[in-house]
Amino acid sequence: MSSTMQVSDAKVSALFQPYTLGAIKLPNRMIMAPLTRGRAGEKRIPNALMAEYYLQRASAGLIISEATQISEQGAGWREAPGIHTDEQVKGWQMTTDAVHKAGGRIFLQLWHTGRASHPDFQPGGVLPVSASAIAIVGEAHTPLGKKPYVAPRALELDEIPLVVQDYASATRRAQEAGFDGVEIHAANGYLIDQFLRDGSNKRTDAYGGSIANRARFLLEVTEAVVKAWSPERVGIRLSPKSSYNSMHDSDPVATFTHVAQELNQFGLVYLHSLEALPGHVLAEEGEEVSKHMRRAFQGTFMINGGYDAVTGSEAIVNGDADLVAYGVPFLANPDLPERYRRGVELNAPDQATFYSPGVKGYTDYPALVR
Repeated sequence: MSSTMQVSDAKVSALFQPYTLGAIKLPNRMIMAPLTRGRAGEKRIPNALMAEYYLQRASAGLIISEATQISEQGAGWREAPGIHTDEQVKGWQMTTDAVHKAGGRIFLQLWHTGRASHPDFQPGGVLPVSASAIAIVGEAHTPLGKKPYVAPRALELDEIPLVVQDYASATRRAQEAGFDGVEIHAANGYLIDQFLRDGSNKRTDAYGGSIANRARFLLEVTEAVVKAWSPERVGIRLSPKSSYNSMHDSDPVATFTHVAQELNQFGLVYLHSLEALPGHVLAEEGEEVSKHMRRAFQGTFMINGGYDAVTGSEAIVNGDADLVAYGVPFLANPDLPERYRRGVELNAPDQATFYSPGVKGYTDYPALVR
């Protein structure tokens, strides 16, 4: 979207229709997508600066928090927050209190990085885990600097239920921390995605081979998370064609249509698909998968990937989605709904500060003068 694009109210009006998401009333259909920002410090405890950041963006229909590790084993990003200690729960309470006092709504995204980690992140320097022992191509940004990714260790059958329970425990902690719900991060080449796609899953047991087997881990996690809270408090994010973290699948339409169908059994509050529009930096070649997922999934459908005010509104009008998630536009524009409503200039994002510590490029983007 051009930073100076002027649009008529009619062209964006669908974004500002209220929406009922389970037990939550959304004032608009603009969702703040999960955005890793690396401001939690070495102990991964959410802090007052993070609370201010989310508070500034409370006008979103719903905020989905940055990816948040469910366990020490799940860590794989420097200074990203966690939700597996009492101190982290207390830290997150600052954010949820601030967002709620401003009239906002916020879900926590549950994250296990799997092979996208490194021994430098792991307790005792052990290997990270995954579906299979296949390394990501490239370098990890570890606490000790850039290092090549290592081949992970394939999770043993008797370990998988323990990881599933880590998701359930994190869900209960998210509820304690005051979140309105959780989003299971099953996208972007992290642990659940590593099980889902056949490029990273070469298992020959009940969790590998067929699409149904590769989806088993996701479905077990979903069942555990739903039981830990409530279906109307749980969403899931998928990225059917993303190649990030060396990911690919031989038949994403078949894989993710099956997943969308199977998820219907849980009564989830939404399914969130990251599939960038053609021409976007994250766009991938191949048939659009989200349209198949939309038809297969019986609940609220959310899309993400390069939408602006007009294309987002059109997607809702055309029935392609019920909700539209915005990432970088929310990062640089804390009052993005008001800017889209007025059709005024957007702040330009400063990519150099996306993951750097401190206020710059985080809480210092200006809001409109009222």
